[in-house]
Amino acid sequence: MADFIADISRYPLTLLIALYTYWNFRYFGVREEKRRRICGRQAFLMYLLHFLAYGVMFLQTQDWKLPVFYVIQAVFFWCYFACFRRFYPNRSHILVNNICMLLCVGFIILARLSFEKAVRQFIIVVFSGAVTMVIPFIMDHIWQLGKIPWLYAILGLGLLLAVYSRGETSYGAQISLTVAGLSMQPSEFVKISFVFFTAAMFYRSTSRRQVLVTTAVAALHVLILAASKDLGSALLFFITYVFLLFAATSNWKYLGLGIGGACLASAASWAMFSHVRVRVMAWLDPWADIDNRGYQIAQSLFAIGTGGWFGMGLFKGLPNRIPVVEKDFVFSAISEELGALFAVCVLLICLGCFLQFLMIGCRMEAVFYKLIALGLGTQYIVQVFLTAGGATKFIPSTGVTLPFVSYGGSSILSTFILFSVIQGLYILKENQEEEERYEAEY
Repeated sequence: MADFIADISRYPLTLLIALYTYWNFRYFGVREEKRRRICGRQAFLMYLLHFLAYGVMFLQTQDWKLPVFYVIQAVFFWCYFACFRRFYPNRSHILVNNICMLLCVGFIILARLSFEKAVRQFIIVVFSGAVTMVIPFIMDHIWQLGKIPWLYAILGLGLLLAVYSRGETSYGAQISLTVAGLSMQPSEFVKISFVFFTAAMFYRSTSRRQVLVTTAVAALHVLILAASKDLGSALLFFITYVFLLFAATSNWKYLGLGIGGACLASAASWAMFSHVRVRVMAWLDPWADIDNRGYQIAQSLFAIGTGGWFGMGLFKGLPNRIPVVEKDFVFSAISEELGALFAVCVLLICLGCFLQFLMIGCRMEAVFYKLIALGLGTQYIVQVFLTAGGATKFIPSTGVTLPFVSYGGSSILSTFILFSVIQGLYILKENQEEEERYEAEY
């Protein structure tokens, strides 16, 4: 009976996230008074999907820890909604909804893969959600954030140098530091300070001298990451800087130079780093060495192909055969058990977040805030693309995570910070417009 329910549940789970995704894009085409109703429907769909998925997992395992864990998560989501409703009346409802939906999907797939890791992830999520709740307030009340670019640069470069000199190696790259018994990945936080530095520098000036100085510091970030062999993060920083430079200057020459630099850097990486050659060869032909270097991507493709459009059902696939499935290849696990349609909807929700970032940036009057929204949005959507592209063999694997869904404490906290900064920009603009309307009336 449990197997039958798991098999049938694939269809309502897909329908629920498809409806949520539809409302996610429908939100952009309606007036303000209708948007709250749409967000209310989305929240209902999320709670229903969450309940159904955990109900299926409980029937499959008969493990009473799962319903207890479900209730605790449901309470957290309610509290998170309530805190934003209480402290930030002018919040972006759609961003809060999307955070919770992506976390919901992450909890479901992690609880299926490893209950212990799901619990650790939940603890980090609660801490991150509580700590970053204050960021929109800071964005609304502190106006000097664009005046301290060198502070962002010093902090970022200092953290990256600490990783380079004392970092721990994982899968061929120095990416983490252990502080007081806790392992962290500093590059996840430096990518945010990097955007603030670049935006602050271009807010001051876009003269040739300023561009050269900013490019030199940005290149230093990328070179340290490359020296640490953290090439996925280096690529993310590089793409973000090129787009910010082009957005700030509207100079096509800079964009062309950036593309040319990317080609040269790719060739240099191939020549200098053996693990890059291994990943590229595995990408080109994973079947040639399926038991070794091609094993991970081959298992990922098997999982996606086996799942089909609607998946095999929770606890009916074999996603744990994929190495590091809970991090770099969580997209494959979702595709295998929840289906390709479900996985595509997750990506579309991420795309909806990116579009919201751009819309918020367009509304801002200050160039500094516009560039922050563009930079953080670029980082976010490129990271989503790199994760999904690596899992589907569209591009070589880069070792980056799917924000809010993959397992990883640093990734969770940094993504909460990123969304909270964007939320702060939205609230700042809404509060300004509210004050203007009040002054016009009185």
